[in-house]
Amino acid sequence: MPKIYFVDVTNRDGVQTSRLGLAKLQKTIINLMLDDMGITQSEFGFPTTMHEINYLNANLELVKRGVIRKTRLSGWMRAITSDVELAFGNCPLLEHCNLSQSTSVQMIRGKYLGAKTADDILRMTCEAVECAVTKGAKTIGVNAEDASRSDLEFLIKIAKETKKCGAQRFRYCDTLGYEDPHTTYNRIFQLAKAVEMPIELHFHNDLGMAVACSVEGAMAAVDAGVDAYINTAINGMGERAGNADLVSCLLACLKSAGFKGKYVVDEQIDLSKSWKLAKYTAYAFGLPIPMNQPAVGDNAFAHESGIHADGALKDRRNYELYDFEELGRGEPEIIETGRMITTGEYGGIKGFRNVYNKLEIEFKDENEARNILELARYANVHTQKPLTESELKFIYHYPDIAARIMTVEPFYRPEGELEKRLQQGSFAMPEHII
Repeated sequence: MPKIYFVDVTNRDGVQTSRLGLAKLQKTIINLMLDDMGITQSEFGFPTTMHEINYLNANLELVKRGVIRKTRLSGWMRAITSDVELAFGNCPLLEHCNLSQSTSVQMIRGKYLGAKTADDILRMTCEAVECAVTKGAKTIGVNAEDASRSDLEFLIKIAKETKKCGAQRFRYCDTLGYEDPHTTYNRIFQLAKAVEMPIELHFHNDLGMAVACSVEGAMAAVDAGVDAYINTAINGMGERAGNADLVSCLLACLKSAGFKGKYVVDEQIDLSKSWKLAKYTAYAFGLPIPMNQPAVGDNAFAHESGIHADGALKDRRNYELYDFEELGRGEPEIIETGRMITTGEYGGIKGFRNVYNKLEIEFKDENEARNILELARYANVHTQKPLTESELKFIYHYPDIAARIMTVEPFYRPEGELEKRLQQGSFAMPEHII
């Protein structure tokens, strides 16, 4: 029987949340936590974006060393050959990719402004897939942007043609959150039946239906006889109203009436890691988890009204569909209320050693301690937040990778008018900025 898999896009789509973002160290910790949870794949960034390159290659090195073992790391790029060439040139260890192209009449007209036709879109996408094959990509997904507003026959044509060229999956993107669950099921079922290849479900939450559409789409794909790959973001992060929430989608596939016992979810996924992942991601983004968030919100297992409290105390199944322990919740959180020693960009060696002693990490000599101290200082500058236990442990165990992740070399090559301005010395002219 076909299965339901998960592709988390927090580190690609989630970080595009306006006015928020993640440091490269934080993105790395999320990849490690996704791997610990057994999530099938992490779309971990943009191999064509210069400030991502050190982070991407460092994370691919973690895969090579066997640190990231369960979660595949995939890169996102436009479905044009120049992007594919650049991506695999920037990241030689990259093995998994998703190639994106607009497919709706609105997008083709509105973005290309008459410069491209539907036939051009098909040709460009096929050429990009063929290029990725020559670069040695192990898995190639074709991303249909605005698929929910695209002609279904055109989507089927693109999927079939790119499959011939070497693509293994087709991603159906509800880019504007336009679709409803009923429409989703019908379109995905027809698409999957016609193309006979695994379907990725990528839904945005503009109408509040991203989770519902994602799981309905997965059901349709499996019913049609192919594997489903639900795209999610932790805590529903993402552009505008966000993407489908990872934990909500996972619970829906495991616990809801239409799924439980009827559909198979990737067996390596460990639901008990949900709480830790959600909490860290909220901290990293600086955005608290809503109190009423399914499963991981503060009120997810809170009961106050007399009838509810009485019923829950008599038998938790009266008012709780699943157990908090299943999510990794239930352990008390210890908060320091007395003396607290932290380490950061201005931390000294004594306080630094105290912090690591609490983590039961001992340094072999003074050189090791001072080297890790310097990395911890840089990490604090990098994240602009107090370092978490996971971050501190990562820096200690993989200092060379941590240093690489935190190294950003600005892309600065003056050309054209900027080069002229600098050569003429006008940069020395004082300008009122503040």
